[in-house]
Amino acid sequence: MVVMKDFNLFISQLRETNQSLDFFCDFVKIGRNVDDIKLSLCMLNSLIGTSDLRKSVETIWNRDKTAFSVMPILIAVRDDGSKKILNSIDQIIEMKTLFDSIDGVVEFLDNTGLADLFKNRQIKDLVDYVFGIETGLDTNARKNRSGHIMENTVAQIFNKHKIKFRQEVYSKEWSEITKVLGDDEKRFDFVIETETKTYLIEVNFYSGGGSKLNEVARSYSELAPKINSVDGFEFVWITDGIGWKSAKNKLQEAYSIIPKVYNLTDIVNFINEIK
Repeated sequence: MVVMKDFNLFISQLRETNQSLDFFCDFVKIGRNVDDIKLSLCMLNSLIGTSDLRKSVETIWNRDKTAFSVMPILIAVRDDGSKKILNSIDQIIEMKTLFDSIDGVVEFLDNTGLADLFKNRQIKDLVDYVFGIETGLDTNARKNRSGHIMENTVAQIFNKHKIKFRQEVYSKEWSEITKVLGDDEKRFDFVIETETKTYLIEVNFYSGGGSKLNEVARSYSELAPKINSVDGFEFVWITDGIGWKSAKNKLQEAYSIIPKVYNLTDIVNFINEIK
């Protein structure tokens, strides 16, 4: 049975959130990040409360100077130390070069303000302190987690209905799709292959607005006709989230262009069709 499309119904079904409590912090990843540098942090703990910072730095240096390479995380910088900064004499250098000498380490501690925090024992333990920093930095990953949650939700729906699928499949797998997309190689979130058709599926969830929504709707509006022009292939877009209400016009335009657009409520119509 063919289900008539109803955009007003579609927009009314959009969910406010897809976030459960485990969305906010990935403590497994946070713990793993801390464990990777725990030994170095334990060595640096000897700097806390010291009356002679330079002497304490020298002691660690003589034991294992590589311990200082983890110090960027103490100021909530997580990279390989290649971040460019101005040093004490106004030269542009890579942060990691400060950890090539005792003078550089002391400069880092003094100029970041960590030296005073250590002296005044405002930090009690660097392992716990870095765990807190990693927790804060992990909030930056929430946008990606929201997308992953949506993918996991859709995968669970497919599994519940015993629908076989593949995830993260590249367009280069099909020469006919490569031909219509040209140089624009595409990775699809899901692929479902039936006896009569191959469905190339994108999924996303937007709880908030922004210019990205307009761009996504526009790009899929261009992508779908290209894929649908290839015999035996069809583009499917599964999206949700009240963020779309801020880009309602662009979504409605895409909805009119793309035959198969679903949310988490009416995805059952897609399930029924392919079954």
